[in-house]
Formats: sequence, structure tokens, C-alpha cells
Amino acid sequence: MPKRLILMRHAKAGWDGPHLSDIERPLNARGRADAARIGAWLRQEGYLPDAVLCSAATRTRETLSRLGVEAETEFLQSLYLAPEQVMLKALKAARADTVLMLGHNPGIGLFAQDVVAEAPSHPKFRRYPTAATLVCDLPVNDWADAVPRSAQVVDFIVPRDLP
Repeated sequence: MPKRLILMRHAKAGWDGPHLSDIERPLNARGRADAARIGAWLRQEGYLPDAVLCSAATRTRETLSRLGVEAETEFLQSLYLAPEQVMLKALKAARADTVLMLGHNPGIGLFAQDVVAEAPSHPKFRRYPTAATLVCDLPVNDWADAVPRSAQVVDFIVPRDLP
């Protein structure tokens, strides 16, 4: 049975407090709304994760909380601003059939480009804007066997695509 990977960039964050460090930045109003809309889309399409690997940053945690999905979740400091190699390493340790990985650019966008055999034709895929979400299937029975350029795109969406 292939494994399903959902790669999501956190929703739009604000710079509200000059006293906040980057990791503490919360979502802004648009980000809160976009995260809820992406969550509704995930549920509507049946793209529900069994497990979540989430950066420990405030904005990724808040994005996850607004998706409205229930899954075993690991908040990983290693995914905060992680490059694609670190993301692949974290994914290889996963055990669930469908994994949502929630992270930051540029790493999450580069990982999305690296994991797919063929990029979707969506004009925003390479930019991977906030709350961009890729759903893809990997032809492996165990995440430990995941390799770059092997995933088949199932879907890709950005919040502006939604009504």
C-alpha cells in the first residue's frame, strides 16, 4: 500500500510584536482564515492524516490547530526552518500511512519539489506560498524507503484557489 504525504507550509504569519522572536510569530487574520479553509478542503477531499510532523514554531502549531484535523502529532524543533534533507530524515522515521508535515519555506517548498517525480502544473507550486498544500503518494510500504523524485502528485492547492 503506498504511503500518502501531505506537505503544507504554515499559513500567513504576522510581525505584530517587536518583542517576539521569529519562532514565536503567530498567524495574522488572513492566516487564521486560510488555515481553516485549507482544513475544510482537506476534510472535504478526504485527505486526512493519521499522523502529523509539525515544526515547533507558533505559526505552524496555530496553523495545525485551525485545520480541524485529529491525528497523533509530534512537534519537532528540528523542523523549524529545516532544509529538505532534515524533512526527509524526519519522514523516514514516520510509522503512519498518511503523514501531514507542516513546515516553513524555503525548506518545505524545496522538499515538495524534490519529492515529486513530476511537479504539478500549478503556477504557484515553485513559490510555495503560505498555506500551500501538496498531497502526493509514495510507492513505498515503509517510510524508511522513501526517496526523492518518486512521489506521484494527487493534488496541490493554495488558499486563493478556494472560494
